[in-house]
Amino acid sequence: MNLYIILLVLFSAATVAGLWGIFVKAGEAGWKVLVPFYNMYIWLQIIRKPLWWYIFLLIPFINVFVILLMIVEILKCFKKYGLLEQAAGVIFPFVYLPYLAFTATQKYHDPDTLAPVKKTVVREWVDAIIFAVIAASIIRIFFFEAYTIPTSSMEKTLLVGDYLFVSKVSYGPKVPNTPLSFPFVHHTLPLTESTKSYLEWISLPYYRFPGFSSIKNMDVVVFNYPDGDTLSTKLQSTMSYYQLVRQYGRDAVWNNKESIGEIIARPVDKRENFIKRCIGIPGDTIRIIDSKVFINGKPEQNPGKRQFKYIVHTDGNPINTRNLEKLNITESPQIFNNGDYELTLSDESLEGIRQFSNVKSIELEINQKGLWDPNIFPFDSTYRWNLDNFGPLWVPKAGATIKINGSNIMLYKRIIGVFEGNDLKIRDGKIFINGKETGSYTFRMNYYWMMGDNRHNSMDSRYWGFVPEDHVVGKASFVWLSMDPNKSLFDGKIRWSKLLHFVK
Repeated sequence: MNLYIILLVLFSAATVAGLWGIFVKAGEAGWKVLVPFYNMYIWLQIIRKPLWWYIFLLIPFINVFVILLMIVEILKCFKKYGLLEQAAGVIFPFVYLPYLAFTATQKYHDPDTLAPVKKTVVREWVDAIIFAVIAASIIRIFFFEAYTIPTSSMEKTLLVGDYLFVSKVSYGPKVPNTPLSFPFVHHTLPLTESTKSYLEWISLPYYRFPGFSSIKNMDVVVFNYPDGDTLSTKLQSTMSYYQLVRQYGRDAVWNNKESIGEIIARPVDKRENFIKRCIGIPGDTIRIIDSKVFINGKPEQNPGKRQFKYIVHTDGNPINTRNLEKLNITESPQIFNNGDYELTLSDESLEGIRQFSNVKSIELEINQKGLWDPNIFPFDSTYRWNLDNFGPLWVPKAGATIKINGSNIMLYKRIIGVFEGNDLKIRDGKIFINGKETGSYTFRMNYYWMMGDNRHNSMDSRYWGFVPEDHVVGKASFVWLSMDPNKSLFDGKIRWSKLLHFVK
C-alpha cells in the first residue's frame, strides 16, 4: 500500500480517536463521532455554534475551512487561546486532539460558561490575516485562480495583458503535490531569482477531485509546462533544459553556469503555467497539412481567432503603421529591402490587408512537407515533421494498449519513462520496461495535444509533445481585465471591448 495512504489512515484514525474522547468529556457518547453527518451536528452542539454552520459543511472544499474553525472552537473549550496552541491544533489535530481527550488534567468547559477573552490589537490583526490567507488559499487551490497572459501565443483569442480567471472545478481541482509552500506564490519567493517558495518534505501523489466536465476539443486550458521538470535558473521556461541539451550538448549546459545558471528540478504543481487550446483529446489522431489541422481526419472547428505568418508583397510603397493598428495587427512586422512585409494576420486582418491599394499579393508562409525541423517533437529524423506539416500522431488514452517498437518508441518514450515512472531502456533494437523485454505498453494516464491560436508564434505540443492529465490546472473561463502593455493609462491602455467576457 502507498506510504501516503497508510499515513493518511493513521492520522485520520488518531484524529477520530481524539474527537471520541472529547465527545465523552463533553457529555456525549463517543460512538457518535463515527456516524457521518450526525457527528458534525453533535460537534456543533458541543462548541455551541448555530446550525446554519452545517450548510457550509455540506459545500465541498469550503467544509475544510469550516472544520478548521471548529477545531479552533474545540481548543477554546479547553482554554487553549494562544496562537501557537491553536496553530498546533489545526496543523496537527491527530496529535493535539488525542492529547486533550486522554490527558486527565485537560478539562472540557462548556463555552457558555467561559468568560469572553479580550484579544490585543496585534492578535486581532494576526487572526484576521491568518483567516484571510487560509480562505484565499482554499479558493485558489480548489475553486479558481487568477492568471495573466504573458505571451502572444494565443492571440487574437487572448492578448498579452489579459487578466482572467481559471476554473479549477471545471475539470476537478487536484491536490497540490507540494502542500508546504509560501501562500500566493507559484515557485519562487518574491524578491529572489531562484529561491524555492515551497518545501518538498511532504510530496503528495496525484489525485484529482471530480469536476463538472472533462476536457473537450477546443477548450482553452491552463496546465503545468510538461518540459519544465528540469530547467536552468537563468532561462527558466523561455528555453527548456531539453532544448538546451539538444542545441548545445549536455556537458556545455551543465558547465556554463555564467549564462545558463544552475540546473534544477521542479515538481509537477510548481512548473510554469502555460495556456493553450486543446486540439487533441485522448484517443484522437492529429495531423497538420500545410498549416491546416485535422482531427481524426476532419478539419478542426476552432472557435477562436487563429493567426498565421504571411508574406505581403507590395508595389514598393510602405504600409502605413496606423492602418495596421486599425486592423488590430499587434505583432511588429518584418520589412524586407524590396518593400515586402512579414505580417502575423488573423482571418479578419488578412481580408483588411487585401484591400490596401499598394498590396499586390499575399502568401502564407509554410514549411514544406518533408522539411525536417529538429526542434519539432519527437526530435528524430525518422519523423520528418515541421511546424506546418506534422503527423499523423495518436494521442494516448488511459487503459489503451499499443504495440511499441524501434520505429515508434520515440513518440511515447517520455510518457513511458518520465510521466508514468517506468525504467525504460532500449538495447540492440529491443525495448525493456522495468527490466522486461516487451512489444506493447498500456497507458495509465490520459494525454492531451495543446496548440496556441497564434500558430506560427507558439511554443506548444509541436515543440514538446503531450500534456499528461496530472499537469492540467483548469479551464480558462473569464477575462475580467485587459490592459495593453504598450500604451499609457490615458492612451487606450484598458481594452474596454475585452472586459468581462467568457473565453471561447
